[in-house]
Amino acid sequence: MKNLFDIKNKVIVITGGYGILGRNIACYLAEQGAKIVILGRSKDAGKELEAELNQKTEALFLVSDVLDKDLLEENKKEILEHFGTIDVLLNAAGGNMPGATIAPDKTVLDLDVDAFKKVVDLNLFGTILPTMAFVDVMAKNKKGVIVNFCSESALRPLTRVVGYGSAKAAIANYTRYMATELATKFSPEIRVNAIVPGFLLTNQNRALLTNPDGSYTERAKTIIAHTPCGRFAEPEELFGTIHYLISDASSFVTGALSIVDGGFDAFSI
Repeated sequence: MKNLFDIKNKVIVITGGYGILGRNIACYLAEQGAKIVILGRSKDAGKELEAELNQKTEALFLVSDVLDKDLLEENKKEILEHFGTIDVLLNAAGGNMPGATIAPDKTVLDLDVDAFKKVVDLNLFGTILPTMAFVDVMAKNKKGVIVNFCSESALRPLTRVVGYGSAKAAIANYTRYMATELATKFSPEIRVNAIVPGFLLTNQNRALLTNPDGSYTERAKTIIAHTPCGRFAEPEELFGTIHYLISDASSFVTGALSIVDGGFDAFSI
């Protein structure tokens, strides 16, 4: 019987691939036999990860910028020269910045609109532009998978992170739109879904969730109190959902937001 979860030799492109989440996901997928392409701005960090991945599979790092369509097109040419195709795109690039957040002692009147725009650009257009650059390969193949990275802040408005939450909410809508667009105009075997991680400790949010001594901030304690599983997630707890979404096991799944949050979105009191 066919192994529906077999992803061996699939060519998987990961934007933002050397962050905490991207690196862990790339290493896991490499262990499953997939061929990995990492896109990012830091050549040193990317080449280091490329060398690590090449001990497990075929891997390639390319200097890129998810907001530079011309550079993404060049990346596509290099990927096709190296691997011949693109099977999967993981839009993992994203982030936040202080000016687009509202501290407890501030109000929305203190919002830095330029920072808000930068956060929307990075998260929303940093998903849209790679999709536009690579999806034509999937259209020609009549098959492919895109997984966008959404956020708990897209499902319910969390305090402080107004810019990031707005951008991720847009990604949720864009994911569903693209699922229909690509399936009906190119091929029903091109699928678009999003993973919605709960709260993890990353370099991006560590200062918000932990004190200098490593103890949890009040915000972190509140999050855990509203998480039925009673803790933060570990990066490896996303692997199974991503593996499922990019494999034939989810061949009838498109336009879905796959929530991996320890029950946070289900919590009520």
